[in-house]
Amino acid sequence: MSSTVLIAASEHLAALQQHPDLTDAEAFVDTDALKALEAITRRRPQVVALDQLFAASARGAAFLNRIKADPSLASCEIRILDAGSAFTPATPQPPAAVPSRAVPSSAVPSSAVPAGAASAGATVARAAPPAARPEHTGTRRVERVEVTGNVEVLIDGNPATLINISVVGAQVTSPSSLRPNQRVRMSLVDAARPFRFSGIVAWATFEMPKEGPRYRAGISFYDAAPDAVTRFIDNITRT
Repeated sequence: MSSTVLIAASEHLAALQQHPDLTDAEAFVDTDALKALEAITRRRPQVVALDQLFAASARGAAFLNRIKADPSLASCEIRILDAGSAFTPATPQPPAAVPSRAVPSSAVPSSAVPAGAASAGATVARAAPPAARPEHTGTRRVERVEVTGNVEVLIDGNPATLINISVVGAQVTSPSSLRPNQRVRMSLVDAARPFRFSGIVAWATFEMPKEGPRYRAGISFYDAAPDAVTRFIDNITRT
């Protein structure tokens, strides 16, 4: 059984596997990150090596955060593959030192950090705004209502879970992809029938909890009738 798991972009994987330190690694393309995570959790390898392109992505950051959050993987060493460096453990570089350019297929690993310590994964992830973050319309503060229980809404016909809501926007989690500036159609079920309106994704992050991968996003409403949204809020918060 290999003591190293390698995750890399498909265009880099074959070249990286030619390196002497990676020839015996159990390899996964970055699109199979969930399979890689299952293998890591089950086998607890000594080293997890990630292509920098993957590590610097939102999916890679979520992947690293999952490893760091698992106490059983505290001794697992995470190595980020960088261009033109030797495959030897090194002191982690500060976030500003991580190149943002693409990593060529000749890249080899350059840094190693313990899974339990602050690492590149923690710096490349974009933090989601606080769940209860108020929004502003002009100079007026609009307070969002936290949703208790499982309240489902539809975004472009796909189910999503409502986290909080105001008359001007909402936060949701969704198994379907949501990206900043994406225009969407949102449906809220008010009494016997849903009402629909337009919105735009103000921000979005990718998460990988134990329940499975999902997107967390803030939706700004375009043409939602405030009275209808208020009625919906009253219905879901009524005891």
